[in-house]
Amino acid sequence: MADDEKRPIIIRKVKKNKGGGHHGGAWKVAYADFVTAMMAFFLLLWLLNVTTDEQKALISSYFSPADPRIATSVSGSGGVLGGLTVSPDGAMAHQKDPTVSFPGTLRPDGTKNTPDDLQNVADKELEAELQRREQERFEKVEEQIRQAIETVPELKNLAQNLLIDQTPEGLRIQIVDQEGKPMFPLGKSEPLPEALLLLKLVTRVIMDLPNMISIRGHTDSLQYGAGAAYTNWELSADRANASRRAMLDYKLDLKRIENVMGKADREHLVKDDPTSARNRRITIILLKEALVPGLRKTEKKPKTPAAQPKKPENAKPLPKQPHKREEGIIYFP
Repeated sequence: MADDEKRPIIIRKVKKNKGGGHHGGAWKVAYADFVTAMMAFFLLLWLLNVTTDEQKALISSYFSPADPRIATSVSGSGGVLGGLTVSPDGAMAHQKDPTVSFPGTLRPDGTKNTPDDLQNVADKELEAELQRREQERFEKVEEQIRQAIETVPELKNLAQNLLIDQTPEGLRIQIVDQEGKPMFPLGKSEPLPEALLLLKLVTRVIMDLPNMISIRGHTDSLQYGAGAAYTNWELSADRANASRRAMLDYKLDLKRIENVMGKADREHLVKDDPTSARNRRITIILLKEALVPGLRKTEKKPKTPAAQPKKPENAKPLPKQPHKREEGIIYFP
């Protein structure tokens, strides 16, 4: 018993951590940060989806400006702040409702492009593309005509009677006389079979093109007798009109013809020899679309229609004339 009373008494204390484990709140903070980041991420994805390519480019140019005046700007004018300014205490002062505006792209001189400038650039690019396609059509027409001349036996002998080139007005196709091989009888307006064969070829090749057509008659400098009522003016105009009728007989659309002209001897093909047979010719021009008002679909229509002159109440209709003659040109309706 004495030994038991002398033994030391050992008391063991176990400390319990009541705040650890799943009962803590640290994970909630981390989860809230994660949810906030995901919300910002999906908001960014939504903004990228609803923003156009042009707006993205404008935003990109704002954050990497080429103009140092924008890089050093301390106000929101012209940027995403849309003219809002920040006061020293952090509050925004603005009289209007806040709006978001995107800066325009920059010209080489550092000034901004306006929406009209951007539209003009798009119009110029479209116009260049239309001109390129038109040029391809002209080249294809020339190739088809030359190929037909070389392959069709009836046309081989007429190769020297057909000239093709391009002018500022468009593609020019000329049916010319040769010594011993005329296209019209001397002094007459009705085309010979050889001329009709060439007119048929030209009509078939250009039939499906959108370009308007100008038909012009030319003569040499040989004149009718003194005091004659019928001159080279009438002859050139009648030959051009006869060519028009022939092309219509070959199924050319009447609406494609822009004008018919008689040029007499004012525009020689062989300038050094005014009496040369090659000066007697018919010219068919495929006019460039840009030269014909209203033909291009891209042309801008005026906002307000032009004022039309008022006709007098009892005005009599003017008599129809077979043709209109001006200095150097005779026009047929």
